[in-house]
Amino acid sequence: MSFGDPNPNNPYGQQPGQPPQGQPGYGYPQQSPQGVPPQGQPGYGYPQQPGGPQGQPGYGYPQQSGMPQGQPGYGGMPPFAGWWSRFAAILLDCIVIAVPYGILVGIGAGIGGGAGSAIAMLGILVGIGLGLFKLYKEGTTGQFIGKKALGISLLREADGRPLGFGMAFVRYLAHFVDSVACYIGWLWPAWDPKKQTFADKICSTVVVKVG
Repeated sequence: MSFGDPNPNNPYGQQPGQPPQGQPGYGYPQQSPQGVPPQGQPGYGYPQQPGGPQGQPGYGYPQQSGMPQGQPGYGGMPPFAGWWSRFAAILLDCIVIAVPYGILVGIGAGIGGGAGSAIAMLGILVGIGLGLFKLYKEGTTGQFIGKKALGISLLREADGRPLGFGMAFVRYLAHFVDSVACYIGWLWPAWDPKKQTFADKICSTVVVKVG
């Protein structure tokens, strides 16, 4: 008596525990067609998906620094602005502020009386307002009219960002130190390695080229 099935293709004649011929048994890894990678696994020569595990960059992809370009320690600070460009920017700002102030004060003085005093006072207020606006623009964007025209910007030395209105105002007050010793502080950027005035050193600010 034979215990085998004469028909080798009959699945019921297979020995227990062995899968039918040509078919993978339960729990056996499935075979993929030739040239097609198994599901969930990249085949040899197939491009990897960028990013790898969620939240992690894939191997070989450039890392994002997360730091603004041009900051010290994070790619290098832009070149410092020279003395002449700083002087020209200050001169242009002074003209922008002084012209409306001088015109209104001159008209007020010429008219005289109550009306003349009112016009002169308006000129003074315009001058103060433009000066505060200059500090606001330099503190929030690094530039007022003069610096924008010369392609330079006022930034914090520590991280290369605008210093804010408060520190811009403090820096303006610190210019007293530049003026007290025969204005030597205003000339200091001509030979200083970082092109800083004394006020810049006190407030840790720099003026750099941006255009």
